[in-house]
Amino acid sequence: MDRHEELSDFLRSRRARLTPQEVGLSGGGGRRRTPGLRREEVAVLAGVGVSWYTWLEQGRDITVSAQVLDAIARALRLDRAERAHLYLLAGLNPPVAEHVPVGELPDPVVRLLDSWLPRPAYILDRHWGLAAVNEAAREVFGFTDRDHNCLVSFFTSARCRASFVHWDAVAPEIVARFRADAARHAGDAEFGRIAADLSAVSEEFAALWRRHDVTEAAQGVKAVTHPDAGDMFFEYSGLPLPDRPGYQIVLHNPQPGTATDAKLHQLARRLRLAG
Repeated sequence: MDRHEELSDFLRSRRARLTPQEVGLSGGGGRRRTPGLRREEVAVLAGVGVSWYTWLEQGRDITVSAQVLDAIARALRLDRAERAHLYLLAGLNPPVAEHVPVGELPDPVVRLLDSWLPRPAYILDRHWGLAAVNEAAREVFGFTDRDHNCLVSFFTSARCRASFVHWDAVAPEIVARFRADAARHAGDAEFGRIAADLSAVSEEFAALWRRHDVTEAAQGVKAVTHPDAGDMFFEYSGLPLPDRPGYQIVLHNPQPGTATDAKLHQLARRLRLAG
């Protein structure tokens, strides 16, 4: 369907589900032939002209701004997913969702981490904080209860550092990915705080941060070494958690053609991990 037609249908359906009483309008203007709010009522609630809103709902090719779309979203009581959908239909990029501490992760997500055993998996928040780590990731990557941020541990934890076969080659990409995430969430001061604190304790990070390199990599290969199992190679994929904006689950699979799978299962049996 044409984007403008879809926008028209979407706006009509959203105002049809609301009553004047729900949005604080008294009386509702007498008897109504159709359910829901009228166009002029939405326009008043959003603080826009009635003609302009009518043109928007008719799917005309008019200029819209993020501020006006936000006002319409509030007037129509749109949730986060609906607001993003409205932006896309209007031809604008949806705003980046605000970072909200997740608290406890949902049980199905935690069970997914456990079911991934004996393969490593963990969940990162927007700032690369380790929200959850399964036992295989702890063993393979050297994470302990003292590790709270993946980036910080990469540069400051001797055990995490030793787990990477080619740490010096990987470090520039890690920092470039973190800077790209920081730019994607412009205005989030926590990225700057992490970078400043880490620069103060790691000259290697500080030097890489000053380079201003950026890159993105949702998938890739990690080469790690384990004191007992030796070198292992994993393909990883970072998958966003739709219900937790900014969070992603990072899953690791043994790379085909290597002995990693056998080593991982041998290590799991020794540690009595599920799998």
